[in-house]
Formats: sequence, C-alpha cells, structure tokens
Amino acid sequence: MTNLVALAAERLRAGGVVAIPTETVYGLGADARNVEAVRRVFVIKGRPANHPLIVHLAEADEADEWAIRISTSARRLMARFWPGPLTLVLPARDDVPRVVTGGQDSVALRVPHHPMALALLRTFGGGLAAPSANRFGAVSPTEARHVRASLGNAVDMVLDGGPCRYGLESTIVSLLDEHPRVLRPGALPMRALREALGHVGIDADSGAVTPRVPGALSAHYAPATPLEIHAIEAITARAEALLEQGLRVAVLRRNRSLRGKPLLPVLPQFLLPAQPEAYARCLYARLHELDRFAFDRLLVEAPPDEEAWSAINDRLARAAAGSAREGAAHPISRS
Repeated sequence: MTNLVALAAERLRAGGVVAIPTETVYGLGADARNVEAVRRVFVIKGRPANHPLIVHLAEADEADEWAIRISTSARRLMARFWPGPLTLVLPARDDVPRVVTGGQDSVALRVPHHPMALALLRTFGGGLAAPSANRFGAVSPTEARHVRASLGNAVDMVLDGGPCRYGLESTIVSLLDEHPRVLRPGALPMRALREALGHVGIDADSGAVTPRVPGALSAHYAPATPLEIHAIEAITARAEALLEQGLRVAVLRRNRSLRGKPLLPVLPQFLLPAQPEAYARCLYARLHELDRFAFDRLLVEAPPDEEAWSAINDRLARAAAGSAREGAAHPISRS
C-alpha cells in the first residue's frame, strides 16, 4: 500500500486526479489548492460549476486552514466524529479557491475514516477536494471497479481500498450560525448528532438554484435502469402493468419482507439486508449490479418510513426522480 499511496500523492502534487477509497463512497480527489486540478474534476464528472466540493483533511486541526469562526458546536462534532462520515459546512477563509466552494462563502470539510485515504492525505500534506468518483447524478461507487466502469481512463489513478464500510455518503451539517442543521442525511445517524449537540434542525435545500452542499438536487444518485419505489403490497400490480407493455421488470426488496405476500413467480427478485446499516452498505453496489442486466424497470420495495432509514429513503427518492422516464408512473408510492 505504501508505494501506491506515495505514487498517488506524487500524481496529486503534479495536478493529477486520483480516485480514492473512503468509508462512505469512493472519491475523485484533486489538490484543493490547485484550481486547474479541481476544474478537471468538474470536467471528468460533468458536474455543474456551482456545486461545491467537500475538502478532505488528514486531521481536525487542519480545519483552521480552510474555515473561520469555527464554533464550539463545530469543535465538539470534530472531536467526537472525526475521522468519520460527517461533513461540516463552515464559513470559508478568503484564500479558499472559489472553484472548491461553488462560488459560495462557505466550505465543506471532512476527515475520512479509511486507512488508505488517511495515509494518502498525510503523505500528500494538504486538503483534497473529492466528490464521488462517478459521472454527475449517477449512483456513487462503493468499489474500485465501479469507478473504472464509470470513468474509465479519465482519471490518472484508482486506489483500490476494497468495498466501502458504510456505502452511503457522509452526513452534512451546516454550522454557519448558532443553529446546527442537517443539509444532507447520510452515514452518521441523526441520533448521534442529537446526543452530541441536543437539538439539530433539518434543512434540505433540494430546490435551491445554487446548492449549499453536494447531493442536494431532487434528482440524483440515479442508476441507468428506471427505478420506482412501491409498498411491497403494490409491486405485483405495478409489475403486471409493466409486463403487459412488454417491459423487462425486476424487483429489489428487503430479505424476509414478504410475510405471506408472494410476488409473481416470473419476476426476477434481488435481495437486500433487512437492517438499515447493512442495507445501506449494499444498496449502491446492488444498483450497479442490476444496471448490467439492462432491465427496463426496477421496482424497489419502499423501506420503512423511520428515522433509521432516513438517509436510505433520501437516496432512493432522489434516485427514482433522477431515473424517471417519460410515461413512467410516479416513481414513489407507499400505497
């Protein structure tokens, strides 16, 4: 690993772009102080220039090199959850490149909890701007092979750190004022934030023209296969309607979720774990896998409408909106 990390750091110093593993998803890393390198990340992803990037750091102490007016609440979260799947949005220093912040006066910071990512950050010796290593709006990669399939030779190097531990993006919390707000649910659960800070608000900005954080669009994280979300009781009827149209249909459901409600025997069925943490870990990998089958429609069983499933429901809703096709039913139905 040492030689690969050293080579990756060398390429980053030369203005290269390297795909790196983290505990959440694979990131597309570039020197966050190198404007041209960061612009190349936007080009590779096809990402709009007004979408900010997360700057990944090796240590919490480095936050002062990127942010100002760091509050007591922010310091508390850093001490408790860094390294880990938590991104903090803070007031940016004047010298932070605006290509990183999407032209805004705030900066998103995180210390990842992955041995290869941390080794690279320490060897490189600076912050890395690293959005997910995939085409903009598509399903995030949780394995190195997902990066290669999505981006091919567009990146200078792919570090293979194995499957990601969480499989969902980081939770993003705004600390731009005295009221902490969750801007994007993610791998760090809400209960952990409440235990650390007490009350934490929720302020998703999916309708904003200029998003404050990554992944905030209503249509995002979308597979190539059109995806709909339905209660398990409604899937058979929806599948029959699609089959009558001559479409190839598959079902993605939780293990042990049928409880005496059999589906059509002709339907290919793919399973995900019944518990939210394990479900999240497997979700993106399963969506990547199903895209290879080239189904015409994927019917996903609606997960429970519970806080433990909030990040998963968020990603599935955005994926359904992003993969919707003309003439399709409303992509989300819990009835």
